[in-house]
Amino acid sequence: MGKPTGFLEFTRELPKKRDVQQRIHDYKEIEKPYAEEDTQKQAARCMDCGIPFCHNGCPLGNIIPEFNDAVYEQNWEYAYEILASTNNFPEFTGRICPAPCESSCVLGINKPPVAIEFIEKSIIEAAYSRGLVQPNNAIKRTGKAVAVVGSGPAGLAAAAQLNKAGHTVTVFERADQIGGLLRYGIPDFKLEKWVIDRRLDVMKAEGITFKTNTNVGEHVKAKELLADFDAVLLTGGSTVPRDLPIPGRELKGVHFAMEFLSQQNKRVAERPVEVDHRGVKYASGDIFATDKNVVVIGGGDTGSDCVGTSNRHGAKSVTQIELMPMPPAERAESTPWPNWPMMLRTSTSHEEGCDRHWSINTKAFIGDENGNLKALRIVELDWQTVDGKMKMVEVPGSERDIPCELALLAAGFLHPQQEGLLDALELEYERGNVKAVNYQTTTNPKVFAAGDMRRGQSLVVWAISEGREAARAVDLFLMGDSQLEAKAKSMFATV
Repeated sequence: MGKPTGFLEFTRELPKKRDVQQRIHDYKEIEKPYAEEDTQKQAARCMDCGIPFCHNGCPLGNIIPEFNDAVYEQNWEYAYEILASTNNFPEFTGRICPAPCESSCVLGINKPPVAIEFIEKSIIEAAYSRGLVQPNNAIKRTGKAVAVVGSGPAGLAAAAQLNKAGHTVTVFERADQIGGLLRYGIPDFKLEKWVIDRRLDVMKAEGITFKTNTNVGEHVKAKELLADFDAVLLTGGSTVPRDLPIPGRELKGVHFAMEFLSQQNKRVAERPVEVDHRGVKYASGDIFATDKNVVVIGGGDTGSDCVGTSNRHGAKSVTQIELMPMPPAERAESTPWPNWPMMLRTSTSHEEGCDRHWSINTKAFIGDENGNLKALRIVELDWQTVDGKMKMVEVPGSERDIPCELALLAAGFLHPQQEGLLDALELEYERGNVKAVNYQTTTNPKVFAAGDMRRGQSLVVWAISEGREAARAVDLFLMGDSQLEAKAKSMFATV
């Protein structure tokens, strides 16, 4: 513990953000530069709490009090060593993680929690600036070859760990660039793509091979994959979106959120926009929100990203609607500390301009005589508890049409794409996801699965955790033993 009275002396402060009227005209990250002294003060707030519940709140089991102490002592090299021991990509989680660790912070019981995410980002940026992030070129090779299919955070984390164990790793990606939804899902104003490229340079220097524009199952057949590699790890995303099959769904102007976001990320990167992140040609052409009334259907992070992107396009208006009731402003009694709290969250995209509504059901898309979307028919809902279960009841007389020329479906994802590789591998499915026991599929001992592919749509930090754990399972399978770090099991675990 760096400063015993730090939590009494300092308040929680995060880096200042660029002015809304400035940042909505570009796609640069919104945070202003900060001084290392600012991070030191925030690290000083970490308490000697006895039982660090933040460890359990973090899916990676990051050793948070220890790296906070190192930051307070300004020992950046040691702080980076601690952080890198559990997290392959703190430059990603330090920017886009919702920080479940902070919800479990003991200080957060009656004060604002320690700014763990900000400290994490500060450590990795200090490490890069000091030249501490260097490729490991002293890896002893095992002679085993592993294919990692999918280059999102789970695939990249698994590749890094498997390479560290000495295996020869090839990462296959069907899109034109590496990164999965880090690259073509998360907007640049949350994660600029040079951050990904900087890490990829290190991974390539360590000997990992990346193959883009390679749709495994089509360009490389399943039988070839199994014949050429000693193990195969499936880390593709949950890419089948939840649709809204109501009247008017076929109208021009109704799109899945990921189509909209992927296109804009490609424009920012000055890449061709003709195909999506899966390499599939867009049937709808370019999607723009400019001068349109935009309605985002879905209240999660993807919906928030659509709001921020629509504002940068110059939308006439941006409305976000959610089926469920409005969450409470403070932590709900149903999710007490140290659980992840059910509460209202306002993102930086919402701060830039958005009309938000809850308990709204979309009844139909309304079109004009040319087949273009012009309005949404919505109805208000009254959520009632019947026999202990929540039931939605339409409010009489509340049905109405609202203007809308662009509707973005951001209601989540169902499961990974099964047609093609997964079916060719004759895998079992569970809730649409690949069924696996300890990350090993139930139909072929050489095939493993991790991330959204196995557990379903989740957070980037969970994907990294899954990739690390799956890599250890693959290493055990190949070698009979593994020196890769295993996530510490907590007596408080609820996973």
